Amino acid sequence: MQRYNIFSQNTQITLIFFVIIKKLVFLRLNFEITMFLGELIALFVAVSWTATALFAEVGSKRMGSLPFNTIRMTMSLVLLMITLWLVMGVPYPRHADGGTWLWLLLSGLVGYVIGDYCLMQGYIHIGSRFGQLFMTLSAPTAAITGRIFLGEHMRPIAIVGMIITLSGIALSILSKSDGSEKQKLHFKLPARGIFYAAMAGICQGFGLVLSKVGLTHYDAALVALSISQDAVFEGAILPLPVSISVPIAATTIRAYIGLTGFFLALIIFNKDGLQQLHHAVNDRKAMWCVLASTVFGPFIGVSASLLATQYTSAGIAQTLFALTPILIIAPAAILFHQKVTVREVIGAVISVAGVCLFFV
Repeated sequence: MQRYNIFSQNTQITLIFFVIIKKLVFLRLNFEITMFLGELIALFVAVSWTATALFAEVGSKRMGSLPFNTIRMTMSLVLLMITLWLVMGVPYPRHADGGTWLWLLLSGLVGYVIGDYCLMQGYIHIGSRFGQLFMTLSAPTAAITGRIFLGEHMRPIAIVGMIITLSGIALSILSKSDGSEKQKLHFKLPARGIFYAAMAGICQGFGLVLSKVGLTHYDAALVALSISQDAVFEGAILPLPVSISVPIAATTIRAYIGLTGFFLALIIFNKDGLQQLHHAVNDRKAMWCVLASTVFGPFIGVSASLLATQYTSAGIAQTLFALTPILIIAPAAILFHQKVTVREVIGAVISVAGVCLFFV
């Protein structure tokens, strides 16, 4: 009996010891997670955008670029309006003046209508893996257009970043011809796909700068009304600061022109555009891809990217966002049975490294 009591006491001491260790480990993990919360959210954004690209490739190949983008922008606009209703109290952008609407509509025309159309066409011709690689062109494009439209200073390291980014893309898409005495470099991807993907990256960077101009006008309109960045909109169900609510409102304005542009293009450039749209809606697998692409992209991805910048520096966040061309390599190879060469992986890494230099 005495032995049992001794064993029981030892067991209790051991259990208490493990409980203490468990709490200490939990506290340490909780501290480390909190400390790197912004970085973790930014990494999640890169994963989310990777999923968006994969779903978009499947959906756009099944239903075509214009029907896919029209349905996707419709879903995005609905989700954004619901979000605005929660954070602003109304389902439309509050206090946005004429200048704000003008620049953000231009941004949506360039970034969404032209950019997303080219991106989906790029996915159709060369796949999401190479399509995302060309999206690294958005950083140098934003640097150049930011210099032109906003007078932003371009550091020498940014020029180095441009060269490295272009070198990484070239390494991935160029190869030497076989079976000839004089080996010449040639594109191993369809020229049409390269053009669309490159245009998508350029349009995203240009659209980003136009968005920044629009946000400047939006901030000025709020300042004129004595509304600070830390204020909360009256009637908001989810009281978030203006600094977070306004980018969501800006995205909503861009979505207005995005949906309008894609729908008009669908019915103008296709005689059976409405029939294509009807057929696309009835394709359940394609519709699930559209929904997933919308949720992981414009909804969760954009919202999480705004949140990430609240917990870490913009440079670190943007660097982690740029990991998508690397993260997409493995799932694209597995899901689409694509052959991935070491040269392509190295090219993607070099291209992303070039992007990172813009935020050093």
